[in-house]
Amino acid sequence: MTKEAIILAGGLGTRLRDAVPDLPKCMAPVAAKPFLSFVIDALRMQGIERFVFSLGYKASAIEEYLQREYPTLDYTSVIEQAPLGTGGAIQLAIKNAVSDNVVIANGDTLFKINLPHLFKTHRDNDSECTLALKPMQNFDRYGVVEVDEHGKVISFREKQFYAQGLINGGIYLLNKDKFLARSLPEQFSFEKDYLEKFCGQGKFYASLQTGYFIDIGIPEDYQKAQEELKRPELDLQQIDKTWTLFLDRDGVINEEKVGEYVRHWGEFIFSTGVLKVFRKLSARFGRVIVVSNQRGVGKGLMTEEALQSIHLEMQREVEIVNGKIDKIYYCTEKDDTCFNRKPNPGMALKALHDFPDIDPGKCIMVGNKPGDMKFGRAAGMFTVFVKTTNPDQVFPHPDIDLIFDSLHDFASTL
Repeated sequence: MTKEAIILAGGLGTRLRDAVPDLPKCMAPVAAKPFLSFVIDALRMQGIERFVFSLGYKASAIEEYLQREYPTLDYTSVIEQAPLGTGGAIQLAIKNAVSDNVVIANGDTLFKINLPHLFKTHRDNDSECTLALKPMQNFDRYGVVEVDEHGKVISFREKQFYAQGLINGGIYLLNKDKFLARSLPEQFSFEKDYLEKFCGQGKFYASLQTGYFIDIGIPEDYQKAQEELKRPELDLQQIDKTWTLFLDRDGVINEEKVGEYVRHWGEFIFSTGVLKVFRKLSARFGRVIVVSNQRGVGKGLMTEEALQSIHLEMQREVEIVNGKIDKIYYCTEKDDTCFNRKPNPGMALKALHDFPDIDPGKCIMVGNKPGDMKFGRAAGMFTVFVKTTNPDQVFPHPDIDLIFDSLHDFASTL
């Protein structure tokens, strides 16, 4: 499956100028953060690991944001020196892609697709371009895409009122070589001069997607997004067996050796009161999962076998007090851009694959570092910060829902 996406983020946002006068459209603040962050995080939680950002208007604002808030993201940027249209922007950006098939997304549209389904449709039909289509009712803002019984895209109908229909959700899976082989002009519309022009050749297919969709291109939907994407407050009294607890390890479960590594079981010390509360946590949450960066292995300071031995003994001690740890995920890579290394959400994606019934909206990530909080946010979880090694953490903070002195103190409130 493809792991690369292009995000078109060069739009002027003319219709939003009154709401966001000095920003690119994708940087419009929604629920206290740039809308672009919702697009990035939704794609990452579908397995996208590398990004190409197609920039234009006020590109520096986007680049500064990415460097500040996504310093571990694997990405590159291309900047239009003059407006190229959607097609020209994609054509310029895709030359910087390394994958054969690349997801194309719009920075001002959030469409929570099922990427495996999109990819399967693309692969099974040897498609040149596969469109993610959203079923919609009673609308006049969008045109309609017509498909045949085999899922081929056969035509595009103009905007007017429709009682129901399939709209173009603005996400595509595009074959790089087939697209570039068309030798299209430098400046063109992807929709008019590519999709509509060539759809009769039978090389475009559709993947029907029912996930959440919103386009903030007009003020009405921009305001709608403010409400729909606002984070709910974390109410600890709502926790039951349908919830999952994610825990960082060092500094949360055990005493952290600051600037060092726990290299073997003899150096592992449970934090004060943690073993006693594991029984309570295990009884309250349906699952308890540990996610831990373990760069010491990647640095050659300890073996992976030693790490696994520590985890085995840790689980045994927890089980003795009638607690449980359902699974432990760890990343040994040194490179901060590794998708499985927090704050990147790879370990959360693995957990969702292993436990498909986990609902990220019913998950809490407990950690003692800002990266743990960003990991939780990227995965759509609630976050709890414990001040064991960072007692001066500022709160309130956009990445933190609740803050406690320790895991023991958090558990005592449940």
